[in-house]
Amino acid sequence: MKKKVYLVLLLCLIPAALFAEGDAEVSFGIISLLPPLLAIILAFVTRQVILSLFLGVFSGALMMNGWNPFYAFLRTLDSYIVGSLADGWNAAIIIFTLSIGGMIGIVNKMGGTQAIAEALAKKAKTAKSAQIVASVMGCVVFFDDYANTLIVGPTMRPLTDKMKISREKLAFIVDSTAAPIAGLAVISTWIGYEFGLIGDAFAAIDQPVNVFTFFMQTIPYRFYNLFALALVFILALRGRDYGPMLKAEKRARLTGQVHREGANLMAGDVTEGATFKEGVKLKASNAIVPILTLVIVAFAGLWYNGYGYSDEGTVWYTWEGIRTCFGNADASVVLIWGAITGTIVAGVMALAQKLMSLGEVFDAFVDGSKSLLITAIILILAWSLGTVADEVGTANYLVGAVSDKIPGGLIPIIVFVISMVVAFSTGTSWGTMAIVIPLAVPLAAAYVQADPAHAPLVVGTMSAVLSGSIFGDHCSPISDTTIMSSMASGSDHIDHVRTQVPYALTAAGVAIFGYFLTGVLNVPSWIALIIGVALLVGIVQFIGKKTDEA
Repeated sequence: MKKKVYLVLLLCLIPAALFAEGDAEVSFGIISLLPPLLAIILAFVTRQVILSLFLGVFSGALMMNGWNPFYAFLRTLDSYIVGSLADGWNAAIIIFTLSIGGMIGIVNKMGGTQAIAEALAKKAKTAKSAQIVASVMGCVVFFDDYANTLIVGPTMRPLTDKMKISREKLAFIVDSTAAPIAGLAVISTWIGYEFGLIGDAFAAIDQPVNVFTFFMQTIPYRFYNLFALALVFILALRGRDYGPMLKAEKRARLTGQVHREGANLMAGDVTEGATFKEGVKLKASNAIVPILTLVIVAFAGLWYNGYGYSDEGTVWYTWEGIRTCFGNADASVVLIWGAITGTIVAGVMALAQKLMSLGEVFDAFVDGSKSLLITAIILILAWSLGTVADEVGTANYLVGAVSDKIPGGLIPIIVFVISMVVAFSTGTSWGTMAIVIPLAVPLAAAYVQADPAHAPLVVGTMSAVLSGSIFGDHCSPISDTTIMSSMASGSDHIDHVRTQVPYALTAAGVAIFGYFLTGVLNVPSWIALIIGVALLVGIVQFIGKKTDEA
């Protein structure tokens, strides 16, 4: 039956002759939605992420090659997939991901992960406290969303497993404290990109702006980021869940089965089957030191690397200089520095304590890297889909279709929804920001008489783009951060998306209400934040059910 479904699907996508000439200069209109929609729908229906992403890329290649399946298949492989891997940033992220896996493999073999889980368990003696610890750790690793997921997930997984917390819930916590917190941080790998977009937007309307001051003004209006983070802590503190997550948590609590039977886990569970030498005392330092090394090297590396790309005269030790350095840094390279250095430290510690031989260290590294191979494949396909979606004009169509004739007070709401849809469809928050901001800021500025850089409508509109874009990065099944969160938590990817989307939509719905309060009713942002958090507490209290009693 499944074979027939795929056959019919492919036949529907091939309306032209086999060797027809391709034509890339075509305006596809609503059909430009086909690649991301096909990938997303198939991912949910089949639970086969790799196949779904591949068919999404292939459908876009069909469109770009005159609906010629022969050329489309070739271009899918040599232009999109190989092209994505050839990109320097993408290649660096793949190396970083595999290196993190290798480091965790060594740490696990030393018993470090188990030791840190046992140490945390002494303070986190309940499922509630374990979730709070994981949430706090996610907020602490604020400087990069990739580093956040790949540090918090593997570190917390043994503890959450012990406390019978579902992998879906761990993935939700990891994902919700990755992009949402990195997008808010003043010192992060996001800051330079966001500053650049803000500066370009005001240059386009020929208006001066202090980018840092304007950025700080947007923070109280980043409703989705703030409400998504608030929801994580509210759920943990109240001990309640709802929707598919409630079912997952009930399964974990009652049966101890932390993932669904038959789940396609995004990472091999290297902690299972890890053997330690008899009589060796497990030490939390065997995990803490390598991970702390990674964090310190990455943090210092962003500072050092960014200084090399900064303008002459940048004072590296001042607050403004540090912020500038972080904003200019090439995070992909720096993260590799941190991961490899952390790996070396882990290996040296294993040898110094005679926990492993040199050969066993390399075997543990390879085994850990292999556990993330599936993630690397999915990331490459997700990037390929993003490229083809850009070429067929998916985002431009979505923006153009809904950006006309918007009442002034509703601009932040409309822009927020546009950003959500574009980001979810394309799987990229940065790409969404780059597309929507140049359209949204001039639109909002046209409605104000005062300085746009200090006008609440313009600030709110910019915040709506920056915040709405995070929605896609947070829960789109084709987003690299969502994929990495599933992998880092050892969760089935589609299970993670299915359980997280209701929570993401809850935060998004309250965010829309926040933009209504500030944009239409002119309510101060801090009051909107208080009302929003109160709404979230009420939703969790009255819709959610006690997990242990569900």
